[in-house]
Amino acid sequence: MEARPVGYQATPPAVDYAELDAEQGLHMYEQMCKIRAFEETSNELYTSARMPGLTHLYIGEEAVAVGVCEALRTDDYITSTHRGHGHCLAKGAELDRMFAELLGKAAGYCRGKGGSMHIADQDTGNLGANAIVGGSAGIATGAGLSIKMRRSDQVAVCFFGDGALGQGLFYESANMAQLWKLPVIYVCENNQYNEYTHNSETAAGTLLGRAQAFGIHAEEVDGQDVRAVYSVMARLVARARRGEGPAFLLCHTYRFRGHHVGDIDRTYYRSKAEEAWWKEERDPLRVLEEWLTGEQAVDRSVLEAIDRAVRAEVEAAVNFALSAPYPDPAEVDTHVYA
Repeated sequence: MEARPVGYQATPPAVDYAELDAEQGLHMYEQMCKIRAFEETSNELYTSARMPGLTHLYIGEEAVAVGVCEALRTDDYITSTHRGHGHCLAKGAELDRMFAELLGKAAGYCRGKGGSMHIADQDTGNLGANAIVGGSAGIATGAGLSIKMRRSDQVAVCFFGDGALGQGLFYESANMAQLWKLPVIYVCENNQYNEYTHNSETAAGTLLGRAQAFGIHAEEVDGQDVRAVYSVMARLVARARRGEGPAFLLCHTYRFRGHHVGDIDRTYYRSKAEEAWWKEERDPLRVLEEWLTGEQAVDRSVLEAIDRAVRAEVEAAVNFALSAPYPDPAEVDTHVYA
């Protein structure tokens, strides 16, 4: 096995951890378990030909979504990506309606019309996922402008992958956000790969430097450590609420599965040894589990009980979605704006 996979930071950025107790840690553990189980079940639905279209699994990146959303209020906004199930669930989406949307059922968040890559939930502040790489930068920045004009103390968070830093829309949006001191936090999930190419082959300079060039406050964090993500994000959210302008958070993470569910044989662009290293050494669930059972003295039986409860909840949710009706064909031209 490779000692250090390409792109891995041997010394993660130092973090001043926020005060966390076992109860909050267990809540974040449950949220990450829920995302992991949801994604594993989504993969089963696809491979058994029960789910139409493609989906992009978030397995391995759970600590980013949960750490970020744990620092937000319900009325704060997020925009998501094509790999967005984790963001939706961490922000408060329900499992049964999520599965219903993936399966094209009327009970889904978009009545089955959005599918995996276009889930939105206004009630939890989720302005929507986006299949266009970097496509939500303008939406999140617009939400930040709305917040400032309304003089509320909300915050808008824009999730995107490292590949989106090759899109001009991000730079136009970030430029305006800095000029107008908008309460937007750009969260870059650096999972190392732009589809099938490592970002060292596609991005000149540094990823952090792209935000710093605009004078935007920029930080980086170990995206596999949910406590670290939450700790840094809590500071950035407080900063945005004080009216100090946008921020950029670079989260170093890794997707354990392929670019999409059909990307199975990945050896032509990354090795099995690299994948195994991340799964064995940097699984975000295991990182949090070690803190809970170590420093917080939580018995492993508590974590096992959470895992069982989550999987039972996921099973009930997918059964609900499988038996739910499809939308009436008469709805084909409703909720369509373009």
